[in-house]
Amino acid sequence: MADMEVVDRVKSWLSWSWTWYLWALWLFLVVLLIYLLRTPLRVYENMNIVAMFLNTLTPKFYVALTGTSSLISGLILIFEWWYFRKYGTSFIEQVSLNHLGPWLGGVENNNNGNNNTNNSQNNNQQSVPECKVWRNPLNLLRGAEYNRYTWVTGKEPLTYYDMNLSAQDHQTFFTCDTDHSRPSDELASVPSAVMQRAWRERNPQARIKAAHEALEKDSECATAYILLAEEEATTILETERLFKQALKVGEANYKKSQSTQHLGAHYEAIHRRDTNVCVYVRRRLAMCARKLGRVKEAVKMMRDLMKEFPMMSVLNIHENLIEALLELQAYADVQAVLAKYDDISLPKSATICYTAALLKARAVADKFSPEIASKRGLSTAEMNAVEAIHRAVEFNPHVPKYLLETKSLILPPEHLLKRGDSEAIAYAFFHLPHWKRVDGALNLLHCTWEGSPYGESAVGDAPCHAFRMIPYPLEKGHLFYPYPSCTESADRELLPAFHEVSVYPKKELPFFILFTAGLCSVTALLALLTHQFPEPMGLVAKTVTVQSLSSCRLVERGPWLFHWTVCGM
Repeated sequence: MADMEVVDRVKSWLSWSWTWYLWALWLFLVVLLIYLLRTPLRVYENMNIVAMFLNTLTPKFYVALTGTSSLISGLILIFEWWYFRKYGTSFIEQVSLNHLGPWLGGVENNNNGNNNTNNSQNNNQQSVPECKVWRNPLNLLRGAEYNRYTWVTGKEPLTYYDMNLSAQDHQTFFTCDTDHSRPSDELASVPSAVMQRAWRERNPQARIKAAHEALEKDSECATAYILLAEEEATTILETERLFKQALKVGEANYKKSQSTQHLGAHYEAIHRRDTNVCVYVRRRLAMCARKLGRVKEAVKMMRDLMKEFPMMSVLNIHENLIEALLELQAYADVQAVLAKYDDISLPKSATICYTAALLKARAVADKFSPEIASKRGLSTAEMNAVEAIHRAVEFNPHVPKYLLETKSLILPPEHLLKRGDSEAIAYAFFHLPHWKRVDGALNLLHCTWEGSPYGESAVGDAPCHAFRMIPYPLEKGHLFYPYPSCTESADRELLPAFHEVSVYPKKELPFFILFTAGLCSVTALLALLTHQFPEPMGLVAKTVTVQSLSSCRLVERGPWLFHWTVCGM
């Protein structure tokens, strides 16, 4: 391995040196061409003409020149700033890397340089998780909640990307291969085929119309009731009524397909579809009961659902259960659920991490004081609470801004990115009241957050010491994988345009923004000085330009009368 690394380094050095050799050869050829064409081009005479032209310029020209330069650089600065705020990168830098880089040999050099680290990158890719988008287990109802927000504010809370993911989920849950395996003349009259077309429709009114069409063909089409409950119903009560109709039909279909699932793959696919329908509807009914204040009933429905369908844990029904138990203040039951699902082999979530922190903070938060803790130090229980909060903050550093209400909340999306801003919004939207209900919990979160590497200041050395010892997630994962760098782009697709996406870590301003800002300031200052003091500034400009041109002269060197263009001699 060591010999291979040496060979690769030698190859990369040779490639680098060869590239610079070609640049030097190109520069030499340019100089030689200018020398050979010095007489036809009349270089010296043209320089004298330029000098004479500059001597005739008035101060108004310099005012116009500096003012125009300031205006252009200001426009570039505004565009660069807008592009950076929207996409998180510099437009000039991106264009340079993508379009000018290949011309300058950057791609080849990068490919050669990357040969040294291919093996280590392949090993790292096996351990670092990708940015996978998950369905929000607490997603709201489109008709009764999202649409009401649109009617009041005129803003669309869901993005096309988010709704497209939901359409794909619905097609996966509520359709099977048998729906489109029939003859084309028969498909038009089959309700399942009509609903399959409805799930693919982009226009909400077209989807609702297709659902009514499916019910006209078959009044026992469960998926049609689901679509109407999700998108047409304008109140939770109406939504619950439609879901109950869907459950009645869905359970009958489920029992019918359960007895025939062993007959072949065709019947097994139908049974899988009917199972998904039953689980989805029962979960939605439990969420409706929770929204209507029947929390104990909702908890019972969720427990029964998890018991009957343990293989559906991918739907994260336990997060619905945790939120409902917190509403009942059944903290012992919440701890029991966490003990089962807060396992190293299961994917973590903000709900699990921050709920565990809330339970530990609850034991000490009412008596916690930063001033007292800074004098006597942290007790064991307080240290456990601080470490639990740090664990949660390391998993998702965006959540404290919403819990501490330093950043405004919006309606959560239908899908979320774990450890991203979308997950933070979804968690804080439902769990902020539970943190407020525990006396001192937000105060403890505030103290530890301010003292962490993710915060901006410290409140007392003792409670902040544990956080200061923690490396930044992008540098080194402490309890989890290093913080992924793909969350910002995915969150921008999931969250509406009117929301300012929270970015971690905070990106430094690109070089070109600073450069254009400096250029705009300098040219604006020169324009102002030239306008206020035209004669002195005009004299300075003429002196500088004339001296620069006169210093670039042809110098005779050696017996071969070889001319070089020497500047500044």
